[in-house]
Amino acid sequence: MTVPTIEDIKAAHDRIRDRVHRTPVMTCRTLDELSGRKLFIKCENLQGVGAFKLRGATNAILSLDEADAERGVCTHSSGNHAQALARAARDRGIPAWIIMPTSAPAVKRRAVEGYGATIVPCEPTLEARETTAARIVEETGATFIHPYDDPRIIAGQATAAIELLEDAGALDAVVVPVGGGGLMSGTCLSLRALSPSTRLFGVEPCGADDAARSLAAGEFIPQTSPNTICDGLLTSLGQLTWPILRDHLEAIFTVDDEEVVRAMRLLWERAKTIVEPSGATPVAAVLQDSFPVPEGARVGLILSGGNVDLDKLPW
Repeated sequence: MTVPTIEDIKAAHDRIRDRVHRTPVMTCRTLDELSGRKLFIKCENLQGVGAFKLRGATNAILSLDEADAERGVCTHSSGNHAQALARAARDRGIPAWIIMPTSAPAVKRRAVEGYGATIVPCEPTLEARETTAARIVEETGATFIHPYDDPRIIAGQATAAIELLEDAGALDAVVVPVGGGGLMSGTCLSLRALSPSTRLFGVEPCGADDAARSLAAGEFIPQTSPNTICDGLLTSLGQLTWPILRDHLEAIFTVDDEEVVRAMRLLWERAKTIVEPSGATPVAAVLQDSFPVPEGARVGLILSGGNVDLDKLPW
């Protein structure tokens, strides 16, 4: 696998332009006052399927040649990538098999089914996901599309940062959630090419802080026994995403679940926008007293998703 170039990212942007939303960049005076900075918030919670994942999935599926596309696609995912690949496959008119752990939120399972994909349940372990996916690929001939460790996925996710920079103008820093690292990797690659002076930060929940520990140690540390409300940030980094984050990130912040819930509620009450726990982590990070960017700085945030299970609200 090769790291996408800025040319690959620009090509992805052109490829998916008519298939995804150009989500708004929002500002909120209350959040500016609470953080002490000028925040520019890229609302990928308003993206199709409710998450940035539609960008990468659409780019990956549109990149397939006709022969591969006819055999369909397969992936494993707990939610947002599952929905994204299911919808992108439906839009191209090809079959999709989605391996979903039995612990996946019901709202996300219903969405995948609604897009016409075939759900294959598995136990909620990485080994179960991978072995089930391998079996389905062998049985069907489908192309496996990894949720984040794929150059086509990373290039698609990078388009969110391009739009953020175009709409917000020069930014002193950008803060992005880190799960498998696809969105963060794409953000690193696009901003290092287009705005090299912008400081790059990731954010993780304390209960799933493998990337923060990896960056601090300078070596890959896999995720083990994550425990957090942020269900979209439970996975380990990939072989492709980890080196990108290692080489480009200044730091990865950690936030506890109470801080995440506070950020979710602030976004709902003051910014009038619905954000899932994973997507609220950047707001939680900039509200910390230890956030290292000077007061008054222009800071970009990407709200990665808005798929909240309304039957399990944390308040």
